Amino acid sequence: MTMPRRRPGRPRRDETRPTREVVLTVATALFAERGFDAVGLRDVAAAAGVDVATVAHHTGTKAALYDACFARVFAAERAVLTEAAQQARSALDAGPDAARRALHDLVDVFVDFLEDRPETTGLWLRRWLEPHRHAELDQRYAEPLYRLVAQLLTAAAATGALVEPTPHITVRSLVWATHGHVVALAAGAQEHREFRSFVHRFLDGLYPTPSP
Repeated sequence: MTMPRRRPGRPRRDETRPTREVVLTVATALFAERGFDAVGLRDVAAAAGVDVATVAHHTGTKAALYDACFARVFAAERAVLTEAAQQARSALDAGPDAARRALHDLVDVFVDFLEDRPETTGLWLRRWLEPHRHAELDQRYAEPLYRLVAQLLTAAAATGALVEPTPHITVRSLVWATHGHVVALAAGAQEHREFRSFVHRFLDGLYPTPSP
């Protein structure tokens, strides 16, 4: 995956944000572009406009910095998905049609999030290229969100709003499809509307309105 590259030269540090946030922002972009092994603390320091000692002071070892980058994107994603999931759960009491509309809204929120934060996709795809390394990151920063949405689908099925025998597979499939979409956008594709149309047709196919 090709990520936007930093311009040559040492940039001035953004004095309007705390140093740790600046470090995490540039480190996330670097890890997303190059992967864990190809990024050193000196690279992060240069991109952040600080010295290596400052990076180490705020984040510790490179492994700790890597973990902190995942924790940062996880916190942002959890915030938007939790709110959308709560709204969808509230809609379950309003009947099957409202429940299905709420699921469409939740997917839109997820697509919006990844389109606006492509570094999240880059970070995860680099990690998944080596599935047996840093696997604990999945447990901490991916599985909780998968469970959040899978449990919502299970609750919707329990109300009769839809039929869903394998919610975890559905969630995983939508997540991977959306990450693939973000990669395509990074490569220059202009398919925002087309992908959204696909996702909504996908949901309608999975959870059709019952015949009267």
